[in-house]
Amino acid sequence: MSLYRALHAVVPPVAKAVWRPRVTGLEHVPASGGVVLASNHLSFVDSVVIPVVVPRKVVFLAKSDYFTGTGVRGALSRAWFEGLGMLPVDRDDPRAALGSLDTALEVLGRGEAFGLYPEGTRSRDGRLYRGRTGVAHLALTAGVPVVPVGLVGTEQLQPVGARVPRLVRVDVRFGAPIPVTGRFEGVPLGRARRELTDEVMDAIAALTGQERAPGYNERAPDA
Repeated sequence: MSLYRALHAVVPPVAKAVWRPRVTGLEHVPASGGVVLASNHLSFVDSVVIPVVVPRKVVFLAKSDYFTGTGVRGALSRAWFEGLGMLPVDRDDPRAALGSLDTALEVLGRGEAFGLYPEGTRSRDGRLYRGRTGVAHLALTAGVPVVPVGLVGTEQLQPVGARVPRLVRVDVRFGAPIPVTGRFEGVPLGRARRELTDEVMDAIAALTGQERAPGYNERAPDA
């Protein structure tokens, strides 16, 4: 049994029993085939919450620091993140953004689910920021649908600076898949990416009810 299967057989049932997340719209997540799960981002724990409630494997990218620690603690951290299906990315490398898109396309090309946050980083004020077009680049290049995901309450589950999650119920809401096949033929690529990204963000906003921020979110030094 792979490390992912071993952890996934244990972690989701335990996490759901302890935190009892309210999950709606899970039927919108295809059982197989490439798909992008695009979510708002409120907490570090978001990348754990989504894989816990989705019955199929969802691949997220995580800071390479989590995979490079030494000693027992480093080994446990590496095993945990690898077991959750996460892949390392060096966010301080200027080439990392392009490399992460290539990695995501490989995941989608294998017919797997890839999760990402179009805002780019966690919202510190609870507002929903403008989406970056990487989500549309992936969907249009791979020819796969985008399932919008709305997380509510995860900023209370593990607030910024908290080392362990709290006992707080959260909502995980999945919207109807947004198809891409045949929709943007003849549309300039840049415009198609922007229109699709805005559509995804509108769908996420409808799921969460968050106030919309006018611009992009910037990564905090400690994020």
